[in-house]
Amino acid sequence: MSKSIIIIPSRLAATRLPNKPLININNKPLIIHVFEKAVKSQIGEVYVATCDNEIALEVERNGGKCIMTDNRHTTGTDRVYEAAQKLNLQESDVIINLQGDEPMINPLDIERLCKISREKNLYISTLAFKLKNNDDYENTNVVKVITKNKISDNSTEEALNFYRKVDLNKNNNVYHHFGIYLYKFSALKKFVNLKKSENEIKEKLEQLRALDNKMKINVILANYFSSGIDTKKDLEEYIEKINK
Repeated sequence: MSKSIIIIPSRLAATRLPNKPLININNKPLIIHVFEKAVKSQIGEVYVATCDNEIALEVERNGGKCIMTDNRHTTGTDRVYEAAQKLNLQESDVIINLQGDEPMINPLDIERLCKISREKNLYISTLAFKLKNNDDYENTNVVKVITKNKISDNSTEEALNFYRKVDLNKNNNVYHHFGIYLYKFSALKKFVNLKKSENEIKEKLEQLRALDNKMKINVILANYFSSGIDTKKDLEEYIEKINK
């Protein structure tokens, strides 16, 4: 049977939150908060892919495994692919790319993504959740996915597009997209060898490269809300949440 692994891409080059992966939250760096959620999902081995020794040292100090990657990668997916290559995976093996700034992700949702994707033999899949309020339609830090039909609890729906801003009155089936993807290794290999698309460059959303090249992305409804840490406000909200 093919195996499942989680690879978390991480680097220190963030501009809005400098050294973001190493920001100390309750005596643990942010990257470790994400790493621990991945481990708790129990779907397979977990690796952090990075080009920064400081991140690698923190991960290893906390009992994790790191794969060192090239510092010239421009996307997290390219970093994940290099790490996957070093693991000598099979074409049918499953890789979950969990963004290194998603500490709110619930391990049960990681497990759910893997389980449903395997059952339905999905090529590329991701998670989404209902938008929390109308302000999120205009918030460019909240990535939205529009699906072909409404997503029911145990179904998947095809992603039609991803946006940073969406007109509240013109779109149905709009969801808050999470920073997590599942690929078959063969799909990941195909994706990283595609040229960046105009939409991807314009919106700064690499998943648009897949859609622009007719690679189907299936969306699964998460049971728990998650949001990435992109701004100081996001960080403050996360700290407040875990300290309640």
